[in-house]
Amino acid sequence: MNMSDKEYPNRDISNSVVISDHTDIGKINSLDERVKYIAEMISKFPRAYQRFEASDNISMNDAFEVANILHTDRHVFEASELYRLAFDLHDKQPNHYPLAQSLLQVRLLCLLKSGHDLPETELIELDKLCIPYGNYLRGVRAAWQKNSLENALNLIGNAFEEFHTGEEIDSIYLELAMKHTGRTIGCELNTPGNFIPYKMYMYWDKLPPQEIVDNFEYHKNLHDLPVKIFDREEAAEWLYQKYGIEARELFLNARHPAEAADFLRVHIINLLGGWWLDADLKLKKDNYQEFMKNFDKSGCYFTTSNNVIHNDFFGSSSNSVVLNDCLLSLYRNNYLHKGLFIAYKTGPGIFNRALSRIYHNALSIDPNFPSIEIYNQNDFDNYIEEFDTPYKHNTPHWQSV
Repeated sequence: MNMSDKEYPNRDISNSVVISDHTDIGKINSLDERVKYIAEMISKFPRAYQRFEASDNISMNDAFEVANILHTDRHVFEASELYRLAFDLHDKQPNHYPLAQSLLQVRLLCLLKSGHDLPETELIELDKLCIPYGNYLRGVRAAWQKNSLENALNLIGNAFEEFHTGEEIDSIYLELAMKHTGRTIGCELNTPGNFIPYKMYMYWDKLPPQEIVDNFEYHKNLHDLPVKIFDREEAAEWLYQKYGIEARELFLNARHPAEAADFLRVHIINLLGGWWLDADLKLKKDNYQEFMKNFDKSGCYFTTSNNVIHNDFFGSSSNSVVLNDCLLSLYRNNYLHKGLFIAYKTGPGIFNRALSRIYHNALSIDPNFPSIEIYNQNDFDNYIEEFDTPYKHNTPHWQSV
């Protein structure tokens, strides 16, 4: 990101402050007084306060980082105030990241999360910068405050296309769409080619630690389920043979083994059909067989409690509507957004975006593709066991990339 680090130690921001009923910050004209107000407001949150106090002269970047800490720690009203400060300190240049409209959008989303209404003046301000962002916030308000799901989805439209894959709008949109339409989507085209083949694929790049070796042996010894395990060398050759040199190079140049595994899984399952399981997960022996063997739809996906799609365990028929869309995002992100957070670039984010598009299109046209089913986290826990993996404590985590 080309984050502007210009500081404004004495800037009067009164012209850009929005006066609202629910916060005093909008009535404070000078930056110094505003900083004092914020310092008092967040003094009870040590992690955010420590970062705030580390800056002698508050900058847009400082306010943004503190806001992110507060947002992560679920202090959403306080986060909204810091995002507003970051927005007011932004020079509004269209190539300075985070973009001004992104700061105002997340400021307003945090207000909604905290139970406040949206100041109309700020919505109009956001419209001037990015109309789809304003539509998104109006849609979320319609859903959360008026429980008007159909109106919410119509207002949001395809505003998610303005965001990177995997950003929060995709999980919010999926939650609203599932509540309105249901967790089954598509037509019941129950032909043999639309079912998920009863076979499973796994991956480890090289030299798996003992706990992963043991997990592979566990799954290979399941008496009824064919399991194929790829390593990095075999996977690279498979990608070259099935998809060409471009796919192999992108796979081999992945920043982290987790990113490489993300890249591989979409290609394998979309071409061959079947189930994918990450190497650090285990099928529960007493539960999986009946479910996987008798599954009668073209795709099976699970959401986390936050409506993020699990890409560590899923099933699909070949040439699926979901995975074809995942491939589009996968290649786009690899070429245009190489440094994007892995979960957004190649991981669950591309699955969430695919389902956002599918639900959006299904609302306006007949969903003429074989049906898929989306389950929740409790269902995931019924079939999958997470076991202790000491290697995670000894190797760089994918989130650090």
